[in-house]
Amino acid sequence: MKIHIPTPLRAYTDRQDAVSVNAATLGEALDELTTKHPDLKKHLYSEEGKLRAFVNVYLNDEDIRYLPEKESTKVGEGDALSIIPSIAGGC
Repeated sequence: MKIHIPTPLRAYTDRQDAVSVNAATLGEALDELTTKHPDLKKHLYSEEGKLRAFVNVYLNDEDIRYLPEKESTKVGEGDALSIIPSIAGGC
């Protein structure tokens, strides 16, 4: 499956806009991503090993926070994972 990397995090994936992984579950996909690109882990996960609150992850078009099985959700070769960091600010 492909994991789409947002521009601010591409510095940690050798400037790749997408990384291909082989995984059976969402959690395995994220583990493989952070194993291939270890500097990315601290930007995605807290010290407790949980996805950071400001990092939104979508499996195809669904926010993984609302999936019944969360990181245990089964994934396949045709699925896409998108990492979308929250952006705050304004006037």
